[in-house]
Amino acid sequence: MAHEHNHNTEAMGDKRLIAAIGVNTALTLAQVVGGILSGSLSLIADALHNLSDAASLVIALIARKIGRKPPDAFKTFGYRRSETIAALINLVTLIIVGLYLIYEAIGRFFSPQPIEGWTVVVVAGIALIVDIATALLTYTMSKNSMNIKAAFLHNVSDALASVGVIIAGTLILLYGWYWTDTVVTLMIAGYVLWQGFSMLPKTIHLLMEGAPEGVSIADIINVMEQVDDVESVHHVHVWEIAEHTIALEAHVVIKKASLPDIERVKTDLKRVLHEQFKVSHSTLEMELDGSVCIDTRQADNHRSEA
Repeated sequence: MAHEHNHNTEAMGDKRLIAAIGVNTALTLAQVVGGILSGSLSLIADALHNLSDAASLVIALIARKIGRKPPDAFKTFGYRRSETIAALINLVTLIIVGLYLIYEAIGRFFSPQPIEGWTVVVVAGIALIVDIATALLTYTMSKNSMNIKAAFLHNVSDALASVGVIIAGTLILLYGWYWTDTVVTLMIAGYVLWQGFSMLPKTIHLLMEGAPEGVSIADIINVMEQVDDVESVHHVHVWEIAEHTIALEAHVVIKKASLPDIERVKTDLKRVLHEQFKVSHSTLEMELDGSVCIDTRQADNHRSEA
């Protein structure tokens, strides 16, 4: 029953993503047409941002489907890291879009063009409604997924950008301040770049198999050494196979040598690691007190040869 519930939840999530992709694509086309007709760069800028959102949702959807594939002889840990790779692609694309918007905005300073304010306000108003609807579709899913969280934040930023475009169009209608269109474009670009660069380090950290956020190696060793019959712990490595999936390997020196004692200590360690640090995959090499660690000895040999 749990498996069936999980399958239904994933299917519902996929449908939400497909719906979000559809409305974002339609919105992008409407904004591009409106931007060309009105001459508004900020409207086209918002359209490009929406297009990047639609593309990121497509990539996230594909990655979700790939990530569900079970482990095999080719990918023994499975394919769940595909979502992290998708997040990296989406963030790099987002940064490129932000840089392009800055380039276009600077060009408008030197060659300003007439803008139809009413078209800008109407199309941006429609965009705001669609952005809010898309954000609502992805909000629940964003709590447990780096990819969907990025998509959700993109939609929120799109909504803010649409508000900015409406303000620029209104100021053009009331006061003829055409320069506000360029300023709003730069603000949108700045926000896009801030989003991209703020999420990029975490994504790269996960791909580089860094320690999970909030997990301390010293704390792990301290907790493991408090388990009965554990003398010491060394050669500890902890990383995320994929988002929310923590793996660990360690060498454990124990006081007793009988097989039942070894299995009991190993079971206790795995339980403690799972309960306190959410470690779902652990590999423990048991060593007897007073024996020489083979890996440590090999490392010492390498240092002496160097």
